[in-house]
Amino acid sequence: MPDSNFVKKGAELTLKIESLAFGGRGLARYNDFVIFVNKAIPGQTVNTVVYRKKQGYAEARVLKVLEESSSAVQAPCMHFGVCGGCKTQNLAYDEQLNQKAHQVEEIFRRMGKYPEFKLDDVVPAEDVYHYRNKMEFTFSPNRWMLTDEKEDISNSVALGLHIPGRFDKILNITECFIQPEIGNRVLNTAQKICEAHSELVPYNPKAHTGFLRHLMLRFGIRTQQLMVNIVTAYEDMDKLSPLVDGLLDDVPEITSLVNNVNTRKADSAFGEYEILFYGQPTIKEKIGNLNIDISANSFFQTNTIQGEKLYEQIVKAAGLSGDEVIYDLYCGIGSISLYLAPHAKAVYGFEIIRSALEDAEKNAEKNSISNVWFFKANLNTYFKKGQLPKRLPKPNIVIVDPPRAGLHPHLAHYLPKLKADRIIYVSCNPATQARDSRILTENGYSIHRSVMVDMFPHTPHIEMVLLFEK
Repeated sequence: MPDSNFVKKGAELTLKIESLAFGGRGLARYNDFVIFVNKAIPGQTVNTVVYRKKQGYAEARVLKVLEESSSAVQAPCMHFGVCGGCKTQNLAYDEQLNQKAHQVEEIFRRMGKYPEFKLDDVVPAEDVYHYRNKMEFTFSPNRWMLTDEKEDISNSVALGLHIPGRFDKILNITECFIQPEIGNRVLNTAQKICEAHSELVPYNPKAHTGFLRHLMLRFGIRTQQLMVNIVTAYEDMDKLSPLVDGLLDDVPEITSLVNNVNTRKADSAFGEYEILFYGQPTIKEKIGNLNIDISANSFFQTNTIQGEKLYEQIVKAAGLSGDEVIYDLYCGIGSISLYLAPHAKAVYGFEIIRSALEDAEKNAEKNSISNVWFFKANLNTYFKKGQLPKRLPKPNIVIVDPPRAGLHPHLAHYLPKLKADRIIYVSCNPATQARDSRILTENGYSIHRSVMVDMFPHTPHIEMVLLFEK
């Protein structure tokens, strides 16, 4: 048993960081007792203070770096270390990949009970900065004040990202290195306009007062199109006009500007309805040979370039000859379905969100793809209740790309009953994927290929593609 007697809250310990744990924290051991260290990277020796102790592990923060890691690099972003968006900008990219691969293999060996699990391939990112095609910033009357900021800076207006662990405080962001550079121009212009117009009051989620809630940006990486979505707490076109006019004047590259109105208390960038101020209600993007229309609330892979590499891994796993029937579960706007359709006999997509299905059907028509059909389905119960239309042929291949929570137990246990030759499981959460994989394995399937695609450099997020065969 690890000796934890000397690990107490408030204890100062010198630790050697061994690796990155899932989620991006440094992992160290003290007398074999596991300690997770915030903002530490592998190879560092650090002086730390323990701020929390749990059954089996403790959590600590760095007081001082005593010895730097050989994989340490200079983080380019001025907000790094305060903003929670990027956790490992100070770690060399090749080491980031090594650590993520190690995390995945440990999760599948430990949680999935695959003692020999090893990744077959790791696909690195082509661009490690300026890669995100969607960013969501928050307006707030509660700005997080930095210790070195000037005293005359107002703390009543902020436009940026949440401080980690603090939903009531927003860090004012002036430059973000993971969005395209033009996004920073939009961000800074919006901040200046709001400072100059007192009627543009940020929304206060505690008091439920104020007007401006979110600024969401969508970028056509391949097409250079740009959508600005201003989310407000109520409709007031006159009040919003200084921000709309100022953005269009200062950033003429904007191709679409919309206003989503969210009157609900829930802090969401999804509006109850949308007002189009300028351009079209969608922007265009290209992925592979597909031309995709993306609306403000569409789900689309957040990294276009890596999304294409992810889809190529799915094509490779599917091994299509042109005669296959494919079921695409959690199909969203149908991008995977449409990407595979030219190589298959028929593709059937299933999704619960009606607006996503409408986008999928429009994109099928736009790309002249006629062998794809989409169905509205709550996949937690759809197959269990026998709602599958009897006219649908049985699938040769099933693709699942569930949310972070993974497959609902009903669906995980039902999937083998579809008797597909191959199941391709795409996941952004290897922990829930490992859990679900065990269910598939216990019902006659085995993992034949495992690939990690790095979609989000400098963050702890991981994307996985697993091929199961009978």
